[in-house]
Amino acid sequence: MAPRGIPILFLAYHFPPVGGGGVQRNAKFARYLPSFGYAPTVVTGPGRPSGHWTPHDGSMLDEVGEKTLISRAPGPEPEVSEGRRAAIERRLLIKSDWTRWWHGAAVKTGIAAAPQDIELLYASVVPYDLAETAMRLAGELGVPWVADLQDPWALDETWLYPSAAHRAFDRRRMRRLLASADAIVMNTPEAKVRLLEHFPELAGRLVASIPNGFDASDYLVEAAPRDETKFRIVHTGYLHTDQGLRLREMRRWRKLLGGTVPEIDVLTRSHVFLLQAIDELIAAEPSLGSRIEVVLAGTISEGDRRVAERYPFVTLTGYVSHEASVSYVLSADLLFLPMHDLPPGTRAGLVPGKAYEYLGSGRPILAAVPDGDARDLLEAAGSASLCRPADIAAMKEIIRKHIELRDSGGVAPQPDATVIEHYERRNLTKELAGVFDTLLGTRRTEFDEARSPAGRISAALPSP
Repeated sequence: MAPRGIPILFLAYHFPPVGGGGVQRNAKFARYLPSFGYAPTVVTGPGRPSGHWTPHDGSMLDEVGEKTLISRAPGPEPEVSEGRRAAIERRLLIKSDWTRWWHGAAVKTGIAAAPQDIELLYASVVPYDLAETAMRLAGELGVPWVADLQDPWALDETWLYPSAAHRAFDRRRMRRLLASADAIVMNTPEAKVRLLEHFPELAGRLVASIPNGFDASDYLVEAAPRDETKFRIVHTGYLHTDQGLRLREMRRWRKLLGGTVPEIDVLTRSHVFLLQAIDELIAAEPSLGSRIEVVLAGTISEGDRRVAERYPFVTLTGYVSHEASVSYVLSADLLFLPMHDLPPGTRAGLVPGKAYEYLGSGRPILAAVPDGDARDLLEAAGSASLCRPADIAAMKEIIRKHIELRDSGGVAPQPDATVIEHYERRNLTKELAGVFDTLLGTRRTEFDEARSPAGRISAALPSP
């Protein structure tokens, strides 16, 4: 019988039934890696939802596949620190109860779950403390490990630190832990550039850029019900109103302390400017008041809610499953993609995961984004109308043009298939498997030979 695949350990806290954007990357890799010769055993948490960023989504387990082995760290899982306690821990660089629990439980679970012939440890490094867990677990197992950063960690311009000293400390920690990895996967080309600029000693290491993407099979669902007389604008996923408002309130002090990138505005990564644009559009053309609807599908904070409740044309769905989120995307006349604002010429290090799913849907996109990989991708795909993150006037004009196009029976441009096919989840998983292939080298060649008909016959013959 041919081998099922080369055994690897797949370390990921964010894994179904925990929901959220980062979970999809892990679930899809776990699902498709066997197609490229790797048999993952997943080591993850108990699967208990634990707050705003980790809601429950049982439907995501269907994305993994029945054959994937999952080992869960035992509970009870401590509560994640919040509020004043979290602030004190960050300022004093104290490890939380949750971090200490995860580190011990995950290592113990990983050692017990690892197949005897394990070849490699792959770690989804979110939260970032998981890098230390992966380093120790790989050392205990005596295997190489691959660090996959979904965001650029201490090189992320949106990550707010109490001071410049805290950011410098975290960069030193990032450098030390990533130096122990045998390969590093960054989420965007810009993130890879930053990594090698700040840590040039990693240039001799295997460093790849594998972005998020979309799964074509996800779009087989029906579009969400809607009123066809209305022009529907949809945003899915998280909004960042509270963080944006806090940064604006503390901008002066944060600039003095140096804990944030100067002149960044996170409030634009919310619905605030879109709703202002629509409100002004309706004020200028009152007939649009009964025609425009905005659907915000996803977990929301009290700050998000307070802003949305000012506008009668907004519908808040709360958290919905990934399947339901896709159904809202498919129902849209226009999809809203906001990002943080940066000075012109300053490149963002992130591409929101929804950007790829929006492109995969084929629906028109209003993208309020800064310079960077997201803007480059959307321009190349050709199906998005782009503006700067805080440009309310441009948003109004884009929305008006799309309403006129719909009223006239016109068809919006479709994304260039040759551009977006690279971002299909199977193709991205093939790239990840290629990283593993390079690390394992001879072992992978032996596995491929064993899978071939000639190899299976040879293995079945008695030894001379």
